Amino acid sequence: MIHWQRVTELRGEVGAENFDDVVELFIEEVQEVLARLHDSPALGTLEQDLHFLKGGALSLGFNGFGDLCQAGERQSAAGQAAAVDIDAIIRAFETSRDAFQAGLADRL
Repeated sequence: MIHWQRVTELRGEVGAENFDDVVELFIEEVQEVLARLHDSPALGTLEQDLHFLKGGALSLGFNGFGDLCQAGERQSAAGQAAAVDIDAIIRAFETSRDAFQAGLADRL
């Protein structure tokens, strides 16, 4: 679910002093997009939204969440945006976020 080696790499890339800010910004931005998708999904921009979410997820090591975003992005690109399970994507983020926060202190 969490690719901890990627988390360690990111921390090295941005510096320990900036890491918490990067994580906080990522979580805030993802939650904003997911809230919008949950409340009023715009199928015309779903592919772009999922691409954005996927990029952030993979850069922070949220692999399972990123994989679901990528699958949804592909569905949207194929004209099947209405079939994307947004609720599953939201649950994957919440599960990943919780696992990340629980394991962060032990891993770094």
